[in-house]
Amino acid sequence: MIGLDGKGGDVAHSVLNIGTLGHIDHGKTSLTRAITGAWTDRHSESIKRNMTIKLGYADAIIRKCQKCEGAKAYTTLEKCPNDGSKTEPLMRFSMLDAPGHETLMATAIVGSSIIDAILFVIAANEPCPMPQTKEHLMIINILGIKNVIIIQTKIDIVGREAALAHEKKIREFVKGSAIENAPIIPVMSNLGVNIDVLLEMIANMGRPKRDLESAPLMYVVRSFDVNKPGSDATKMLGGVLGGAVAKGRFKPGEMVEIKPGIKVSNKVKKESYEPVLTKITSLSNGRDQMEEAVPGGLIGVSTEIDPAFTKADGLVGNLIGLKDKMPPVLNSITLKYHKLQRDDVPEQHIVENEPMILGVGTATVLGYVKKARKDTIEFTLKHPICTDKAMKVAVMRNLAKRWRLTGWGAIA
Repeated sequence: MIGLDGKGGDVAHSVLNIGTLGHIDHGKTSLTRAITGAWTDRHSESIKRNMTIKLGYADAIIRKCQKCEGAKAYTTLEKCPNDGSKTEPLMRFSMLDAPGHETLMATAIVGSSIIDAILFVIAANEPCPMPQTKEHLMIINILGIKNVIIIQTKIDIVGREAALAHEKKIREFVKGSAIENAPIIPVMSNLGVNIDVLLEMIANMGRPKRDLESAPLMYVVRSFDVNKPGSDATKMLGGVLGGAVAKGRFKPGEMVEIKPGIKVSNKVKKESYEPVLTKITSLSNGRDQMEEAVPGGLIGVSTEIDPAFTKADGLVGNLIGLKDKMPPVLNSITLKYHKLQRDDVPEQHIVENEPMILGVGTATVLGYVKKARKDTIEFTLKHPICTDKAMKVAVMRNLAKRWRLTGWGAIA
């Protein structure tokens, strides 16, 4: 198994999946780059529109200088930026960069299902809270994520006094929520100010318990075709699936099943999919080849699937596991619905055939209301999902011509 140094060692309790949430253009992607050195907006449409559309992720190792003291000892560089001495690796982590634009909220909900901790980004140059800042706090409360650090960005734009006043607004905003006591760290991402403080805090976070013994299961967050245009057809590589292992262990050479699989028909309100069996040809954490993949960190799974199916995130929302040891594929679900109390969303009764966006695991699916009564809603799904009943489902409704997060549900 690949360890912190890429050569071996148990990483099961050393790797964290850390998500960034926050309003559009509040500096989430820039913060990720300041921490990891990687730009997560790799999707061409994200670059063209200057916003994060699909989930981006980057991997890094927190290191510590043995000569420096306090926060300045923490870095992601192999050599200490203060004295040039060699740093020692402490832990590996993966950053998951979710979009903040309101029409892309479903993608942010998708990312929230596979993270261990959150960096909640709030820019000092805009009022607190902004619309998606409110909605992302709702997601944090729904999912019950405890490891949260609030990052106050763009403090260099407003100056010291305005930043301090804004910090008080942040504290008022989170009062009474699950993160009312979360630390607030002001940063300047472009200058690297307080990034060392943030790294020290991440390094001292509690580690979630990992289930290594159950049948393996992985959520697919991205899927790729890694072949270059014009590649020799006889030398082409199979499709690659990126995501997070939820439990168990995966190894190269294993036969795995992907569910619900590949679309085989495309009807207006109900698409059909077929599961796929394939072999894992290799595993990678983005830096090193792995002998085994376990929960914690984001990985790439190389397969023998035709890359035409994996290109452009074609298999996002699927689950990977062992045949006959996976959750069921569902074409309809019944939710025990919990409505969020919101002042900014108009009241509107749920009606039969109303379309709603449902975030289930890493899948985002359109559901049509079959029946609604009190706190229970039955949905027919546009395309099937593979999930178990333990998964919380985020619900978005189109109200006043805008998709809004209105509640969440547990599968009954």
